[in-house]
Formats: sequence, C-alpha cells, structure tokens
Amino acid sequence: MILQLLGLHPVQPWTALFPGLCILAAAFLLSWAAEAAEMDLPQNISIGILALIAVLPEYAVDIYFAWSAGKDPLYTAYATANMTGGNRLLIGIGWPAVLLACWWKRGEREIRLTENNALELATLLAATVYSFIIPIKGTLSLADAFILLSLFAGYGFLSCKTAVEEPQIEGPALVIAELPKASRRWTVAGMFLFAAAAIAMSAKPFAEGLLETGRRFGIEEFLLVQWLAPLASEAPEFIVATIFALKGKPAVALRALVSSKVNQWTLLVGMLPIAYSVSGKSLASMPLDARQVEEIFLTSAQSLMAMAMLMDLRFSLREALILLILFGAQVFFPQTAVRYGFAAAYMIMACTLLSKAERRGSIVTLIKQALRFRISNIRA
Repeated sequence: MILQLLGLHPVQPWTALFPGLCILAAAFLLSWAAEAAEMDLPQNISIGILALIAVLPEYAVDIYFAWSAGKDPLYTAYATANMTGGNRLLIGIGWPAVLLACWWKRGEREIRLTENNALELATLLAATVYSFIIPIKGTLSLADAFILLSLFAGYGFLSCKTAVEEPQIEGPALVIAELPKASRRWTVAGMFLFAAAAIAMSAKPFAEGLLETGRRFGIEEFLLVQWLAPLASEAPEFIVATIFALKGKPAVALRALVSSKVNQWTLLVGMLPIAYSVSGKSLASMPLDARQVEEIFLTSAQSLMAMAMLMDLRFSLREALILLILFGAQVFFPQTAVRYGFAAAYMIMACTLLSKAERRGSIVTLIKQALRFRISNIRA
C-alpha cells in the first residue's frame, strides 16, 4: 500500500508478489472481522452483508479483468481464469483437506451433513446444472447474470429465514469478539475499511503483475491468473475450515466451503458480464474463447460430480481422495484433449452416482426439504 501511495513500481519478481501478499493479508483481516461482526449484527442482515464482504478478495482480480475486457478485448481471455481456478480449488483441495484433517486428527473417514444444509446443496445443484449452458453458447450474457444473481438473491433471502445459530468463532476473531462492545465495533469497522482499501489498491497491480511475470519468465499468463490469484484469496477460507475440522467441527467446515462455492458459482459468475457491459457501455455479451469454454466446462463437470457425492449428505474419505487426485492430475495436463477427457471422467462418475436410486431420491428429498422448510419460515 505504501508503494502504491508513493507511486513506485517494484521490479520483478516483486511486481506481483507485494500486491499478492497484500490481498492475502486483507483476506485474513476480512475473515476475522466478518466472524467477529456476527456478535453485533442481526443474523438476517449479517448473512448477506458479510458474505459479500468476505468474498471481496476472490472477486477483485476477476472483475478487474472483466472490466478491462470491456475496453480492451485482449483481456477477455483472462476474465474467467480466476473464477474457474477458485471454484476448482475449493472442491479439489478445500473439501478433501477438511476430511483429511479429520482423518489425521481423529481417524474419522466420513463427514455427515444434515437436512439443514438442503438450501446450500439445492442452490449449488441448480447453479451447476445451469452452468453447462454457458460453455455451450460460448458467451456470458446479462441474461446469465440475471439468472445467477437471482439464485444468489434467493439463497441469501431464504438463508435469512433459517433458525439463528450461535456463531462459530475461533482464533483472532474470538479475541476481537471478546473486546468491550464499543471497542469491538470500532475494531471491526476499521478492519473492514482498511482491508477493503488494501484490496482496491492491490487488484490492478496484482493482475497486471501476474501478466508481466508470465511474459518475463515464459510462463503462460492464463495459468498464473487461474491458480496464483485464487491461492492468495482462498487461503484464509482453507485455513479456517481446516481449523474447524481439527477442532471436531467438520460439518461446520464443509458447510462453510459449500456456501463459498455457492457464492462463487452464482454471484461471481453473474458479476462478470455486468462488469464487462458497464465498462464497454453496451449490452453486448462477453465472448468466451475456446480456452475459457474448455475451463468452464471442466469446472462445471467437477462441480456436478461433487454434488453427486453430497446428495446422500455424506462425504467419505474415498470420495475426498478421488476429488484430490483428479484435481492434482489435471493441473499438469493443460492440453485441450486431456482436459476434456477429465471433464468426461467427472461426468461419467457423476452419472454413475446419480443412477443409483437412493441418490436420485436424495435429490428430490433435499429440494423438497429446502422449499418446504424455508416456505414455512417465511410464513412464520
């Protein structure tokens, strides 16, 4: 932040490293502040506001590229890179990490969710099914934005109607939460403002620094944007979820990562065509090149298989290892044919799981549970 205020441009390899570390640090601040703020904000307000604030680091780089693409078509190729990388990291590393932490600490080989998770699972399933339309038509349009943001709005609204639960606070967030009320509120507000300023100042230099690093060292820019940017923004979520798992709260940890996936698959993807259209001052759809179509299709296929695994409200060690191994393998094979092969493998395994009668029945039950329980709460 000091370098930005002084107008200094550090040389490689610091060009992307400094703003990347700034975004990472800001993500930790937002995570702690968001948890501590649950002590003061009403549940039905905090869910929506804190969800938006907490995911700000994940969206900053991708929305910057979408905004830039509206003015310069050269940036279009990077517009979905961070989004696809972040989504696949959540499922390919985040979900398995939670279960592996439980297995390492207490020998548990399975995480069980409850019907209280029906809304997250039903929303994520709907967003995943719709996401296959995007690579088929090869564009991200304002119509896509309307549908995905409607899913997010419905998810947020219905979440507000659920029963209030005691906030699960750990670590630095707990230290802040235990401050006197006035001090706590000033501390949380200051952390929010400072972290937001840090992200706003770092998004552009980080994005441009990644591209500059790739050009200088002969690394494909798309891969840097796809994997390094999400690693910086997703790290706090992974660490917090792992801590919950190690402390004997694996269901809480997995639910947090599922909710994050819902936000990314609806809010983030929906914001990209809006940023593109506003920047370009037109209602045109954002075009997707062949690489982006391939990446989105692979991301959708991975998400479908993960949803098929969770339909019975259980996540086993075998399923975690399958997700982890497939994700790790695909990172080293950027060839188009191979990646479509991985997508086909995800689809085949998802269809195999969903072909089982008990899984199909679980989908219907979850959707009915989500609708029936939330409608009764709305009426109440």
